[in-house]
Amino acid sequence: MPAPNLALLLTIARMVGTGSERELGSGEEPRGAGLVVGVLERLADIGARPEDSYDERLRAGALILASVGIALISFVWVLTYLAFDEPLAAAIPATFQVVTLVGLVVLARTKRFDIFRTTQLAGFLLLPALLQVALGGFAASSGMVLWAVMSPLAALAMLGVGRSLPWLVAFFLVLAALTALDPVLVAGDPAALPERLVIAFFVLNISGLTLGAFVLLGYFVHQRELVHAALEAERERSERLLLNVLPEPIADRLKRHEGVIAEQHDEVTVLFADLAGFTEMTADMDPRSLVGLLDEIFTSFDALVDAEGLEKIKTIGDAYMVAGGLPSPRVDHAEAVAHVALAMRDDVARIASSTGSPLSIRIGIDSGPVVAGVIGRSKFIYDLWGDTVNTASRMESHGVPGEVQLTERAADRLEGAFELEPRGPIQVKGKGPMQAFLLKEAVESRPPERDATG
Repeated sequence: MPAPNLALLLTIARMVGTGSERELGSGEEPRGAGLVVGVLERLADIGARPEDSYDERLRAGALILASVGIALISFVWVLTYLAFDEPLAAAIPATFQVVTLVGLVVLARTKRFDIFRTTQLAGFLLLPALLQVALGGFAASSGMVLWAVMSPLAALAMLGVGRSLPWLVAFFLVLAALTALDPVLVAGDPAALPERLVIAFFVLNISGLTLGAFVLLGYFVHQRELVHAALEAERERSERLLLNVLPEPIADRLKRHEGVIAEQHDEVTVLFADLAGFTEMTADMDPRSLVGLLDEIFTSFDALVDAEGLEKIKTIGDAYMVAGGLPSPRVDHAEAVAHVALAMRDDVARIASSTGSPLSIRIGIDSGPVVAGVIGRSKFIYDLWGDTVNTASRMESHGVPGEVQLTERAADRLEGAFELEPRGPIQVKGKGPMQAFLLKEAVESRPPERDATG
């Protein structure tokens, strides 16, 4: 019967080639799926409007394809019933053929797909019922009304739960009416179809209904899997974006809604780096070249920081801030930051040489206690506060281009592992005279351990 063809075609079409799958980036569609989707897209053009979404066009194409297929298959029913001298039963599927043809013409002219959909779903619901009446009841028609259940199921697939409920109610009303009418039909003049044909139709009806219900259920399961995959992909994207802003342990706490996140860290090394003379260079650079150069430099810095397991705190203009020893403590925080500082210095020298630009970098380092926390609501930032942060910034601003300058307490933590050059006391704004050192080279490889507990 016609209704299961709608359910089958609509469900298979949406399972093998939906807009949701394309949005998920599921890859190249199988050849058969692409063919089905292509046919549906072309059929959808009959009644398509510019504002229709891709999913709406697929559903429209599926219903049109189903309707055309049903109209063609109906010739079998028409000829079968005419062969057994049942002209009234034959006239019912013939009427559906006419209604479908007229509906397609109206759809092409008016683009009112809602009208076409309603008339087709009504036909799917009423056609089996009318055939059952014409053939003389449940037994004589081989339970033809079984096919009508596919009307609310097809409506569910196309319209969703809420809008398909009236079709479900209509099905039960039709079923109740046929049940009440059945004694009258049996007592009348049922169709004199051969017993084998009646049994064959019973098998066909039950098998077709089972297949249609299975395919529809498979559709819903498939859609649930697509939604789950989409949510999982979105969660992973959000996770990556969050980790670009916050350290992973802090991000985990933020996702648990722990309120204000603030921590005291007693052993941290902070690095500030600034591109010396970069502001003057920008006057002679076009925007694309300017941003491209900064991107090359900071991307190189990011790779160094990630390789050492440090935390990039932020960039401001052409300044770059890094910290070691937080949010998770580590015993070699000063050494790790020192290695990154030397690599930064070398990378900037390499980039300056390759581009022919007078580019150099000043780096300042200090070690000590800091307060770390998350501020902001709509835009989060993980930042540091305290004298160690301010002093590291002063070491950079009072430093020498092409050199890494550090405080005495930072130098004490690196003694023996790095070559240090005393610079003597320097006058630091807001601090007065301070002993400063220049970091030259690593003396030996540091131990691989990073966790303060091990």
